[in-house]
Amino acid sequence: MMTLFDIPATSPNWLQVLWLILVAVLWIGFFFLEGFDFGVGMLVPFLGKNDRERRLVMNTIGPHWDGNEVWLLTAGGAMFAAFPGWYATLFSGLYLPLFLVLLGLIIRGIAIEYRSKQADPAWRKVWDWLMAIGSFIPALVFGVGFANFLKGLPVSMSSDMANLNGQAMSPFGIDVPVFSGTFWRLFMPFCLIGGLLLVSLFLTHGAFFVALKTSGEMHSRAQRYGSVLGVVAIVLALVFVIWGNTAYHLEGQLPALRIVAWITGIVSVLALAFAWYMNSLHRDGWAFIGTALATVMLVVMFFAHFYPSLGFNNASNTGVPIDLTTASSSQNTLVIMSWVALFMVPIVLAYTVWSYFFVFRRRLSVNNMPVDVDVAV
Repeated sequence: MMTLFDIPATSPNWLQVLWLILVAVLWIGFFFLEGFDFGVGMLVPFLGKNDRERRLVMNTIGPHWDGNEVWLLTAGGAMFAAFPGWYATLFSGLYLPLFLVLLGLIIRGIAIEYRSKQADPAWRKVWDWLMAIGSFIPALVFGVGFANFLKGLPVSMSSDMANLNGQAMSPFGIDVPVFSGTFWRLFMPFCLIGGLLLVSLFLTHGAFFVALKTSGEMHSRAQRYGSVLGVVAIVLALVFVIWGNTAYHLEGQLPALRIVAWITGIVSVLALAFAWYMNSLHRDGWAFIGTALATVMLVVMFFAHFYPSLGFNNASNTGVPIDLTTASSSQNTLVIMSWVALFMVPIVLAYTVWSYFFVFRRRLSVNNMPVDVDVAV
């Protein structure tokens, strides 16, 4: 029987490990940058007490939100190019959750662009709530999804699934790994906690970003919201880290990476506690750095669990159908991609730092917002 993964079981080479690290870096960039975007979006209807205040909150991310979304496209593109087997199994098996992410991003983008097309308060209030909903959906789904990867998504070969359902394997006789779970299985208690954790983390991250970028009453209000949300995020992070690292170990996970997962998970919790404490001292910069570090360490913990199984469990017990080796592109493809990344990644990082720290650095206040605005953000 022909399969797409007729590759001898070998240890991953250094290029495959490098590209798993680079994919992790891209997801870190997305969660760090888009994390406070999602948080700010969810907080718009609550932080802003009138139209000018809500516009102020949205303008803190106005120059950045669409650029930050590019990190998601880049992460998905890198997965497709470096690990097509991973990408294919993930996107075919989890089509509905990924569609929900896309739907949320579309709603969010439209809300930002259309909110100020009319001066009618009712019009703007509707788009403010759509902005919050469109930010909430991706945050929740990503949290649930990554928690499922940590737990291990069940994967079987298509021939096993066809035999189970009494169907032909495929018109071409090709045996491929497929997701063998159900949609509702994705929302088990541990995975729901992962979703709520990411929502609360992004809300805290967003509140501290608003505090960092504003002055006056909005600054104080964002600090108060961050103080409450930070406690929720700390509790959820502590439960998630202990539960995840204690209960779940994917096949082939190295003992050293289990230690890394524990360390990075604990650092994530401590970073959240540090951020909450710095916020209580009105140290906005350090509070934001704390939630940023917590986000980075949480993603590192996830990827420590992903090696080398990429977050999949073999449900049919016929050997792991997909892992870092079998899902990888050819050696030549990885070499070419590595040269491109060597030149492009530093440029992207330099531009991001330049735009945040040198172009859009100063704080905003309600006084910067015009009373009546008829153009989009």
